[in-house]
Amino acid sequence: MASLHYKALDSISVSDIEALGISSSTANKLYEDISEIIATCGPASPQTWTHISKRLLHPHLPFSFHQMMYYGCFKDFGPDPPAWSPDPETAMLTNVGQLLERLGKEFLGSRYKDPISSFSQFQEFSVLNPEVYWKTVLDEIGISFLVPPQCILIENPSRESSLANPGGQWLPGAYVNPAKNCLTVNCKRTLDDVVIRWRGEGNDDLPVSSMTLKELRSEVWLVAYALNALGLDRGSAIAIDMPMNVKSVIIYLAIVLAGHVVVSIADSFAPLEISTRLKISEAKAIFTQDLIIRGDKSIPLYSRVVDAQAPMAIVIPAKGSSFSMNLRDGDISWHNFLEKATDLRGAEFPAVEQPVEAFTNILFSSGTTGEPKAIPWTHVTPLKAAADAWCHMDIRKGDIVAWPTNLGWMMGPWLVYASLLNGASIALYNGSPLGPGFAKFVQNFPENVLKYIGFEKDAKVTMLGVIPSMVRTWKSANSASSYNWSAIRCFASTGEASSVDEYLWLMGRAQYKPIIEYCGGTEIGGGFVSGSLLQPQSLAAFSTPAMGCSLFILGDDGRPIPENVPGLGELALGPLMFGASSTLLNADHYNVYFKGMPVWNGKILRRHGDVFERTSKGYYHAHGRADDTMNLGGIKVSSVEIERICNAVDNNVLETAAIGVPPPQGGPEKLVIAVVFKDSDDSSVDLDKLRISFNSAVQKKLNPLFRISHVVPFSSLPRTASNKVMRRVLRQQISEQDKISKL
Repeated sequence: MASLHYKALDSISVSDIEALGISSSTANKLYEDISEIIATCGPASPQTWTHISKRLLHPHLPFSFHQMMYYGCFKDFGPDPPAWSPDPETAMLTNVGQLLERLGKEFLGSRYKDPISSFSQFQEFSVLNPEVYWKTVLDEIGISFLVPPQCILIENPSRESSLANPGGQWLPGAYVNPAKNCLTVNCKRTLDDVVIRWRGEGNDDLPVSSMTLKELRSEVWLVAYALNALGLDRGSAIAIDMPMNVKSVIIYLAIVLAGHVVVSIADSFAPLEISTRLKISEAKAIFTQDLIIRGDKSIPLYSRVVDAQAPMAIVIPAKGSSFSMNLRDGDISWHNFLEKATDLRGAEFPAVEQPVEAFTNILFSSGTTGEPKAIPWTHVTPLKAAADAWCHMDIRKGDIVAWPTNLGWMMGPWLVYASLLNGASIALYNGSPLGPGFAKFVQNFPENVLKYIGFEKDAKVTMLGVIPSMVRTWKSANSASSYNWSAIRCFASTGEASSVDEYLWLMGRAQYKPIIEYCGGTEIGGGFVSGSLLQPQSLAAFSTPAMGCSLFILGDDGRPIPENVPGLGELALGPLMFGASSTLLNADHYNVYFKGMPVWNGKILRRHGDVFERTSKGYYHAHGRADDTMNLGGIKVSSVEIERICNAVDNNVLETAAIGVPPPQGGPEKLVIAVVFKDSDDSSVDLDKLRISFNSAVQKKLNPLFRISHVVPFSSLPRTASNKVMRRVLRQQISEQDKISKL
């Protein structure tokens, strides 16, 4: 542990502090404050760290001092030291805290004490009593059904269906429209409440733009009427291939409101990937932009859609009201599309409410076969996203939620539902989130200045979602150093493995607000393991199974290790998960998620595929994929997809294996290509030149966001008896041989 390299707090001197570049007067004051805290709380306790992080540390002190304090405090603590601990008074004010104070004794009886000490019992209650828990949470969020469900869950609706879908039937008989619920006036908001804030890159000194609920409803209704004018059959699949901006959110909600199905396509995809997703989903139309504007750069998007031989495209100009290129026959400009419904502007669109098992969104997650899995979200899945946000991130009325993402990935739709169904506002930055422009957009403008200028200068984000690679860039460039992030109540992180030091730095930007680690999947519509504002949070660790979810770590015998016993192994999930998938468009759902899995207490467990560790202190750590799917920058991708491209790059290449390898210093996986050459003498091969060629091909044909970090030559690839490449063995060999120590 890194703390071994630091002195214990009570051994730190003034000169140690000065050695970090801190002035003598400041060092003396810090030393006095540290001594006072140690006298009250001791030199090494969670309370000591809480006082230090809240009273002493601020973003303008060198990060090395933050590290000295953190590692010094927890030098002998052991694994999973708490970087943040809940305050009892604040815990009472969280969504879950308020619920437990009202109903905790009803749920847990005499076992209930208070929201913090009873949270784990409440999580267990949510698993054992889904009827009570989910009815309560849906009522708390304020979900309105056209036809209420007959009950919450039928575990085994029939023997035949229970064998095919062990996940049971949720909200049977209910009719609902999640987009309508996003636009409904209720106790959480009025028509005048701001529901979206945004700013474009390059306009960083201008006030944020905003849209009220009244304005959003009007825009969504207009697009829904225009969709009706296209004459598409109800339930048609309609793709969105756009950056996540105000218009794409409006379009997303309109498609769902009108009873159609969104097909999610990331705006970074190459034509082949776009085409694959359009064909699998049988999309009848696609919304796109002519260009993606990133600073001074204009990136073609419509031309990619054309190259993908997409169906009818509705094309939105990125700048102004016109575009420079001509449209294909049959394609429609955004202006002409809206003109189809101009006479209906302002008129309420009658939402199409459907059975909860109807599809609302088709998203894609790479499998191990080379073709992406097409995962339909039902009308239950958005409710899972909103419930996770309500419970684990404590999103509520008045919050402003930013999470740089795209509608092509599950966190895009998640952000829409997590914010709007909970009465919060979405914050969208139209540009790269890596630079100071985004950091300024997030900030809380000082109140004295707000009173002076009379308007919201910046977004004042209260919940900021991140991925670790984004944080790494911010830390490296120090791009958030001069901006005030004090309005943030918590961070959330998903997508890839995080690093302790980088996330310690991130917490320090917002006066040590907690980071909620959140791990799930597209097929779940949210998380299966998470953090909570009612539990101490350790860096790069999960503190609890998500509400309503049960986790099992499989031992070497393929059976779950005893509950609450430390261990490392492949993760399995309890089959009864609210909002989780029950079908795939292009694969057998049962074979993918249940076939061959162990039965536990009469229920077959659900496969997830990650390797997880449960520690002695009850935290969970992710250790990557157990199968051949990698996670690169928050994007799951099949090894086979990458290998297919790399194998064709150079005639000297016999075969390749693509693997994700965690760097020695921790953090997200690096993409490494193990290569076997046709000529056993590979000494003359320029590996760096080959890496550049691999990179070029993968970025052009698969995804421009992927980057190959290293090429490692092998005489042969390790294989099973059935000739399958053992990528896990390769990963271990490369790590042990320290072949990527310089990454």
